[in-house]
Amino acid sequence: MSCTIEKALADAKALVERLREHDNAAEALIEQTTALNKRVEAMKQYQEEIQELNEVARHRPRSSLVLGIQQENRQIRELQQENKELRTSLEEHQSALELIMSKYREQMFRLLMASKKDDPGIIMKLKEQHSKELQEHVDQITEMAAVMRKAIEIDEQQGCKEQERIFQLEVNIQFYGNSKNK
Repeated sequence: MSCTIEKALADAKALVERLREHDNAAEALIEQTTALNKRVEAMKQYQEEIQELNEVARHRPRSSLVLGIQQENRQIRELQQENKELRTSLEEHQSALELIMSKYREQMFRLLMASKKDDPGIIMKLKEQHSKELQEHVDQITEMAAVMRKAIEIDEQQGCKEQERIFQLEVNIQFYGNSKNK
């Protein structure tokens, strides 16, 4: 009888080991099905996004999409060139302002030197005249700089929008070309 109990215990141990192995195999299968499920969901989402992009593109032919992208690229290059020109102009105006300020300092120095020698009334008149002229120049340059900054901001915003649109069109073209080849 002890032989049969030992044998039953050994069989029970073997069954427990097989159950553990089956349990581990079941866990692995569950992990694989979960991963496959996630991939299927991702594929479904990808298909939905592609359908949305196709609707946005209104199923236009590839040639019209390419033509649109080329036109937008040309516009972007023109805007970038204009942006460079505006920056150059801004730099020129800033250097002009620096020149004006150095001339102003020079005039003030002369006035101070003349004040030691000449009539204070003439000096006050000259100071007022130079001050008005300088203020006019500063106002003009400030106004030009503000206009240029605004133009640069608008240009950069437009460039970003154009880049986004080009990217969307390129994605559509790639998808359209891929789906046509299938």
